[in-house]
Amino acid sequence: MIRFVPRERTPVWLTIAVSIGSGLAALLLTAIPLALTGAPVFTAFVLMAQGAAGDGFALAETLTRATPLIFTGLAAAVAFRAKLWNIGAEGQLYAGALATVALGAGLIEAPPYVLVPLVLIGAAAAGAALLLVPVLFKARFGADEVVVTLLMNFIVLLFVQMMLEGPMKDEMALGWPQSAPVLDEATLPKLVTGLRLHWGLVLAVVAAVLLHVFISRTVWGFRIRAVGENARAARYAGLPVGKAMALVGILSGGLAGLAGASEVAGLKGYLTADLSPGFGYAGIVVATLANLSPLGVVPAAIFVAGVFVGADSMSRAIGISNYLADLVVAFALLSVLVGGLLTRFRIVFVRREPA
Repeated sequence: MIRFVPRERTPVWLTIAVSIGSGLAALLLTAIPLALTGAPVFTAFVLMAQGAAGDGFALAETLTRATPLIFTGLAAAVAFRAKLWNIGAEGQLYAGALATVALGAGLIEAPPYVLVPLVLIGAAAAGAALLLVPVLFKARFGADEVVVTLLMNFIVLLFVQMMLEGPMKDEMALGWPQSAPVLDEATLPKLVTGLRLHWGLVLAVVAAVLLHVFISRTVWGFRIRAVGENARAARYAGLPVGKAMALVGILSGGLAGLAGASEVAGLKGYLTADLSPGFGYAGIVVATLANLSPLGVVPAAIFVAGVFVGADSMSRAIGISNYLADLVVAFALLSVLVGGLLTRFRIVFVRREPA
């Protein structure tokens, strides 16, 4: 007879092992349908690995793709830890991107050491303000934040499209719906000359470290964790639940807004309606793979980014659809969810005594 006994404490090594094992299990599960189609499984995975990290250019592309995923993964991790189900990181990303263009495309002229921080702060503020709306609705009217944040994604995207077809449209874009480019003084510098990798990656890693310290070492971090464990008990103990949730909203929305700023100011240089291929939603997967750990978000984001970048390269080489990446990520997510049982419970075999 098998019993699941709750663990009093989860060892760090077990959490790491489950995360690594989930990635390996995802590859093994993906190999099954791949083999059934007659595709060369080993060759496909080797080409994926080479496309993701086979040389300096491939690695730079993976890290560039991982940068917004780190921000949105952190946004989901801090929100979910407090049981605030923020499904609106996609909209908050676009809000941050819109603020980046509004502030950095000529409204303010200043040197880079002034304009870059101003643009980043504006993007974070825009994302935070967008998430505070559903947080307020939840606190005041009991509205379901899943529904509100999800619907706000579509509202923000439609607003962005309206702005790109109207007041923010670049007259020099030959009719394409895109914004004016941000000034050079508002652009995040490149980390390596000739590559697309930019300083947004450094900001994302620093944000992960700071968020880890904040959650694990500060009073407000303890309050957020307590609210996530049991909001009713935290309120009974006298903790300011409302303020804690508002702080979570500011942090989560702000981090998602920074994802938009990094894509506009660090990579593309202007805003289009297809800026994000779903970074906000993929951030939920990243946070889940990381077990809501801010430090774990960084390798989880690199893994997800590597899968997508590697799948694109593999697809061009041997003609297998790059939708294989979605399959790998989906299996990884399922493996983590199953592996989560091992981190929360111990499996005990109990011998049933004969009657």
